[in-house]
Order: sequence, then C-alpha cells, then structure tokens
Amino acid sequence: MDTDPRAVKILCYGDSNTWGYIPVSEARYPVNARWTGLLQSKLGDGYWVVEEGLNGRTTNIEDPDSPGKHGLQYLLPCLKTHNPIDLVILMLGTNDTKYKFQRSPTDITSGIETLLREVKNTAWNEDANVPQILLLSPPSVDESVENAREEFAGAADKTAQLPGLYQRLAADYNAHFLDVSAWVKPSPKDGIHLEPADHLIIAEILSEKIGAIALR
Repeated sequence: MDTDPRAVKILCYGDSNTWGYIPVSEARYPVNARWTGLLQSKLGDGYWVVEEGLNGRTTNIEDPDSPGKHGLQYLLPCLKTHNPIDLVILMLGTNDTKYKFQRSPTDITSGIETLLREVKNTAWNEDANVPQILLLSPPSVDESVENAREEFAGAADKTAQLPGLYQRLAADYNAHFLDVSAWVKPSPKDGIHLEPADHLIIAEILSEKIGAIALR
C-alpha cells in the first residue's frame, strides 16, 4: 500500500501471536483480524504499522529444530531495513519457555534485554534519536491443554513471572511497558495462540497506549 512518508512508523517485532497464527490450524488470520492490522485501522492514516512477526521466534537463542528463529540475529537487519522508526514494539518470550530450552524467567528477561540494547544501538527516528520502545509481556501459556502440555511444560509459571521482570527491565531502559497477559488468555484449543477477540483487545489497548506516547 502507498503510505504517507510523514506517517508515524511503528515496528511490531514478535512471534506467532504477532504473525497471526490461528490456533491448531497452522494458518494465518487475515490482516483485518490480526492485532497489527486492527491496530493500523484504529490508529488511522497518520500511522504506519509494520508487521515483523515470525512463528517460533525466540529472544536470543537458536532453535536447533527450526533454524532462523533467533530473535536477536534478525533484529539488526530488521531495524536497518525499516529505519527511521518512531516506535518499536517488542513482544517475545513465549517460545523461550519451551521445555527443551530450560530457560528460567531471569534467562528470558536477559534475552529480551539484548533486544532492547540492539534497538538502542541500531534504530533511529527522523530526528536521528533512539525511537520510543514499548515492551510487552506476552500472553500466558495454558499447560492444561494437551497441545501445550509437553512442549511447554513449566511455561505457565514462567510466563506468570515475566510481567514483573519485564516491567523492571523496561524502567531500566526508559521504555514503556504493558502486560498483555493481564488482558488476554490463550486459546483453549492449543493453550498458546490467540483467538480473534483477543487480537481485537490487544489492538484496542495498544491504540490507547500509543496515543499517550509522544512520538513526534
């Protein structure tokens, strides 16, 4: 689509819940059902929402079973591709809770911190300053659902600890913070991904949050 170059650019960097993964089906929600697309509609023509979601993306570790999911490695070229940027939204950490990675909540928070540092070092806005950053604590994981019980064993407790850790980290980096898990819950179909109603809720709370951030 043609976008006004004066539009406020918002980069949304995340995993399958940013990509728009439909629970169980492995298909993708249409743009007008994903929280990123809904956010674009709510903010209007003065904003440009850039979608950078990837299924299975971690914060800063490689998945030996699925190469290319290392969030930090891709973030550098991603930021350079989209500069100048007014706001970077980060929502990662869910995949780090997979049992095979054996990462603690503190480990995951340290992973997110490497991304915050990369944004600070690499991204710039129209004034050649560091863009605003909005750190989102991801939705919780429901291990009672069979689909998540084995792969994400222990993830429910880990995701429950992330909001407090992320909030303190955001304060340390002068970033904005929002706990998504306080607003939405994972689908009962797979215990990980979001239903359309939850995508809408995220778009609504983010549009309000973004409206309160001075971006220009």
